[in-house]
Amino acid sequence: MFSSAAEPESSSETSASSSSAIANSSANEAQSSSATESSSSESPYLWNDEFDAIDTAKWTFEIGTGASGWGNNEWQYYTGRSENAYVQDGILHIRANKEDFEGAKYTSARMITKGKFSFTYGTVEARIALPVGKGIWPAFWMLGANIDEVSWPACGEIDIIEAVNSENIVYGTNHWQYEGSHAEYGNNTNDFHGAKKELDITQFHTYKLVWDEKLIAMYVDDFKYHEISIENNAGGTDAFHKPQFLLLNVAVAGNWPGFEVDDTQFPNEMLVDYIRVSQ
Repeated sequence: MFSSAAEPESSSETSASSSSAIANSSANEAQSSSATESSSSESPYLWNDEFDAIDTAKWTFEIGTGASGWGNNEWQYYTGRSENAYVQDGILHIRANKEDFEGAKYTSARMITKGKFSFTYGTVEARIALPVGKGIWPAFWMLGANIDEVSWPACGEIDIIEAVNSENIVYGTNHWQYEGSHAEYGNNTNDFHGAKKELDITQFHTYKLVWDEKLIAMYVDDFKYHEISIENNAGGTDAFHKPQFLLLNVAVAGNWPGFEVDDTQFPNEMLVDYIRVSQ
């Protein structure tokens, strides 16, 4: 995936898949956001969000349809409304809806830390449940903080999580510029050098990015599904030695999932328990 408020309130309507993920997460409550507050005033993390509320000191909502559907011919209109993003019981809900809004047929939310938090090298851990459905495209990813100066793909992009349609496959991908052209390299949970991880992505899983000066690797529940060498700027990967910021979004339709959308899935949500960055 690439790109060219007031605090939301809880919604009374919850999709079936979201309810199931939250119910099944109760056994892991000790690991969830509410149980991680340290008695010490000093956080063990470089940056984290446990989602007690949507913190606008950490996140900005991107609004609208973007240039050419956010560069991917997506169909949704991103808003900062509580209908599309809210926190309930310590869980962030990013909700895609079927509705007519500002000329679009769907709405959703896209939250970014640009200008508020970026980092180079470290470990990112997030506990997330993903939506599935024909035409749905959730993502948890990163973009180079210098995107306004050098544009995409020269800024570099690290897709920690992407999923499309109803595949129950998680994709990890890197995008960058090499010799003036777009370069990309990715893997997924269905086939990482012959290894496979069966997943119900609508349930909560722990996703992890490990990033240092030599490599970028991605894991779900400790299963590695992507790795790329960036040592000595291998393959022109110098963009991955510079600061990146975080993004969360749920898109509807686009170049990758295609342009057939099952409207019976809506509302459909990505759920985020926490995001923690350490070095």
